[in-house]
Parts: sequence; structure tokens; C-alpha cells
Amino acid sequence: MNQAYAVPAVTVVVLGTVALGALGLRISRTTSDFYVASRSVKPGLNAAAISGEYLSAASFLGVAGLVLLQGPEMLWYPVGYTAGYLVLLVLVAAPLRRSGAYTLSDFAEARLESQHVRRLASLFVVGIGWLYLLPQLQGAGLTLEILTGAPDWVGGLVVALVVTGAVAAGGMRSITFVQAFQYWLKLTALLVPALFLVLAWLGDDAPRARFAEPATFREHTAVRVDDTVRIEIAEPLRITVTGSVDDKPYDGEPLALAPGTHLIEAGTTLRFPARAQVPEKADPAGAGGSSWSQPLSSSREEHPLYATYGLILATFLGTMGLPHVAVRFYTSPNGNAARRTTLVVLGLVGAFYLLPPVYGALGRIYAPELALTGEADAAVLVLPERIIGGVGGDLLGALLAGGAFAAFLSTASGLTMAVAGVLTQDVLPTRGVRHFRLATVFAMGVPLALSTVTTNVPVADAVGLAFAVSASSFCPLLVLGIWWRGLTPPGAVAGLIVGGGAALTAVMATRAGVPGGGWPHTLLAWPAVWSVPLGFLTMVLVSLATRSRIPAGTAATLARLHLPEDLAQQTGGAPR
Repeated sequence: MNQAYAVPAVTVVVLGTVALGALGLRISRTTSDFYVASRSVKPGLNAAAISGEYLSAASFLGVAGLVLLQGPEMLWYPVGYTAGYLVLLVLVAAPLRRSGAYTLSDFAEARLESQHVRRLASLFVVGIGWLYLLPQLQGAGLTLEILTGAPDWVGGLVVALVVTGAVAAGGMRSITFVQAFQYWLKLTALLVPALFLVLAWLGDDAPRARFAEPATFREHTAVRVDDTVRIEIAEPLRITVTGSVDDKPYDGEPLALAPGTHLIEAGTTLRFPARAQVPEKADPAGAGGSSWSQPLSSSREEHPLYATYGLILATFLGTMGLPHVAVRFYTSPNGNAARRTTLVVLGLVGAFYLLPPVYGALGRIYAPELALTGEADAAVLVLPERIIGGVGGDLLGALLAGGAFAAFLSTASGLTMAVAGVLTQDVLPTRGVRHFRLATVFAMGVPLALSTVTTNVPVADAVGLAFAVSASSFCPLLVLGIWWRGLTPPGAVAGLIVGGGAALTAVMATRAGVPGGGWPHTLLAWPAVWSVPLGFLTMVLVSLATRSRIPAGTAATLARLHLPEDLAQQTGGAPR
């Protein structure tokens, strides 16, 4: 990618973010401005801001990368990410706003009148927020490395500095304008190049490749493997090798690979003939399993139907518990505005998610080697150069680079805001603006440090983990807390620990290669099918066993959650 075009594009996005953050410094004057923009954000602006922070690195780069790797099976990801807002609209949006809370921790305390529940909820907010921040910083590092050749930690550092400054300057009121601007920038950055790329593809005289077919090399291609990998060959393949394959050295010699698994050492260059099928990465030795981003219906997944439902539950139900999503509903003037906001978000997010699969499909045709090198997330960034080339390709690539950086900045801003709010209220001794700014530095500093030591994690993997934990912990807490008067503090604590803890343990065990295969592996790799019901069941059973612990103000709290604001005021339960 031409640095002369891409670097200025990223610079403009960064400077625009800094300028809007500085504006927030002038218009944010009260604590309420910093936390919830004084609850005065209109539905249109709020919906654009929510969409801006929700459409993260996993959306801008990761979905296309997964489609490139696995084909049409991965289309469940954008469907699940979008449909999660439908569940949120029906069950949570308006009552959550009427609760009058600032954070999910505030909601937990207000509903259950328990400091223990509040502290545990705060722990989950911070944990999920940091899990989600990590891929934003790593994605920024990947993008800047492709653009300039800089070390992969530089991009994360730039995002960390800009986001920390913007959030600390103006809080929620500041980042509302930042995120709304960045949504439209991201949509434009994907839409305009996609139109040119599809037109170029339609005019390509090369034979059409079907989306569902295995990816193949269109021409003679040399691929350098930077990390030792195992590849899976489905049929005999003749290649030229410079390096080591199956522990044997080669120096530009031809090699016939038999069907099966082969070990490719780091630094090896493989030269594939035209129309050769792209080898698939096999599981690491001894892992015997797949990561969160494995295919849902390929032969490598032993129980594809179960895996599909695991993904659906995680993405459908995990959205409502993401801390940076929930906190934005507190900025709406009232419950009806929160519902209207969610309805607009469905349209904005749905329109955006039509685009990443286009890049993934084109990537399988024009950049299939990315599946082998482990850089599938870069497909969006390299396609303009591959398909169009010249100045036109450079300009479109620069637009995509700016959009990608906007994705990192907007999502990181929302997550930092959510985590800093919880740290200010539950960790630091006082809750003023000065301490909020201190918490902002800490909220970003921890994931920045982790991003420097955690490498080679696809952006959608870490995001998938956050969704699974959210679906298994906050989803039961919000649904039962809003719709069931029998929920008790011991029930909520038990459900959060059992449901959220089980999901976290299962996915981390899978990534560490603990399950060897079969049902044990599948159950741990896709935990939402059992961890979400486990969270609900634990909350219900423990609450039934502790009925005497139902908070005294439950009836008044539920009335405030479900009654329109004007009726709530007449009954003395006006929301804050």
C-alpha cells in the first residue's frame, strides 16, 4: 500500500478525533455531562454514535477475514451481531434507560440493593471491556504495520493516546460526536471502495470462482510463512519450496505434497502453481480443536449444528451485556427515546454489515494467500491494490485505512468510557471529573500493556470471547432483573459467577488446547449453548432458595422500569 496516500488519511482521522475531543472539553461542564451527556442525546445522533462504537475492528476487518478463511459459513457473524440489537430492543432498551443508572453496576445495585452484586458486576464490566479493547489495539497495530512498516505496537499506542485524550477531555458528551462522525466515515470507507472493487471484478476476464468453492490461487504465487504452521492438503499438490517442510530442508526444489497434514517451518517460502487450491491451516499439534472463528459447517467441525447454535446464542444475547453498548442507552432523554434509538441502530448496523462479506468473498479470489500467512484480517486493506492498482487503488486503500482507524478509535472510546466510569465509581475514593480522567488512563493502560505481549490472536476471536462471557453473565442479570420480581442478590451473584465464569473458563481452555476432540472439545469451544442456560438456571434456583432476600423496594423499582416516565412520576418513582 502506498504510504504517500494512506498515512495522510490516517492522520486526518486522528486529527479529526482530537479536534472533536477538544470540543468536548469546552462543552462538558458537569459530572452528568461526562458520564451520560446529561441524558440529552437525541435518537438520531445517539444511534449513529452507538453504531460507531459497536462496529469495531472485528466488524471492519475481522468479518471479512473470517469469510476469506471459511467461506459462507461465517456469514452468521454479521447476522448475529445485527440481530443482537433486536433482542436488546424488545427486552432491555427502555427499562434500562428508565432505571436511571449510569453503568451496569449502577443498575445491578439499584435493582438488587446490594453492594456485593455491584462489585461483582463491576468486575465483569472491566473484564469484558478489556477483552474487547485488546483486539482494537492489535488491529490498529496490524493496520499501521501494513501502511508504514512500523512495529505492530505503534498503532495500538497511537489509538491509546488519542482515545485517552478524547475521553478524558470531554467524557460521554465528547465521544458522542466523535463516534457519530466515525460511523458515517466507516460506512463511506467501506461502501465507496466496494463499488469500485465489484465493478472491477465484473470486468475481470478471468474465470469466475464460486463463493462456496475452496479458495484457489489465480496465478503462480509465492507465499512466505513467517510463523511455523501445520497445513492440511486435501489432494496431491506440487509446489516449489525454499525452507523446511516436514523437518526436511529444501533450496528452491520441487516437492510433491501428499494429502494430509504437513509442517511448514517459519521463514519458508512456498511457490504455488496457478489454480492450485489454497491449503488450510490445521490445528496446532496437540490442540485437537478449533478457535472461536472456526467454520460452522465444514468437515473440520465435528458437530456443526451445535456450533452454529453456539454462535447464534453468543452474538444474539451477548450484545445487551456489552458495557459500551449498555452505557449509551443512559444518554437517552427517556425510555421511548431509547427504543427509537435502538430501532435506528438496527438499520444503521444492518446496512454496514452488508459490506464486509463482499470484501471477504473478493479476498478468496484475489488474496487467497492471506489465509495461509495468518493475515486474513488484512484482506480489506490490500484488495484495492490487488484488484485495481495504480493511483485509484492507492486512493481507495487510503480511504479504507482511514475507515479502519476510525473503527479502532470509536470502539476503543466507548469501551474506555464504560470501564473508566466503573473504575471511578467503584475503585477510586471519589467520583469527580478529575478522578474520572485518572481512571481513563488506567482503563486504557492495562489492555495496551496486554496487547504488547499477546500476539497472533485474530480480532474476531477476542471479540467472540467477550460476547460469550457477556451472554452468560449480564444477559441473565438484565433479563431477570427487568422481568422477574423474584430475583435476589444471592441468585444474581451465583448466576454471574457460574454462567460468566463457565464461559470464560471454557473458551480459554479451548484456546489453550485442553480438550482433545469430540464432544468435550465442541462443548468448550462453543459454550453459549450451555453456559447461558446455566447462568439463567443458577440465578433462578438460588433466588427461589433465598426468597426471603428479595429486596424490599423491588415493586417500586420494577414499576419505574416498566411504566412510562409520566406515569412513573405520578406514582413517585420518577427515573433519574
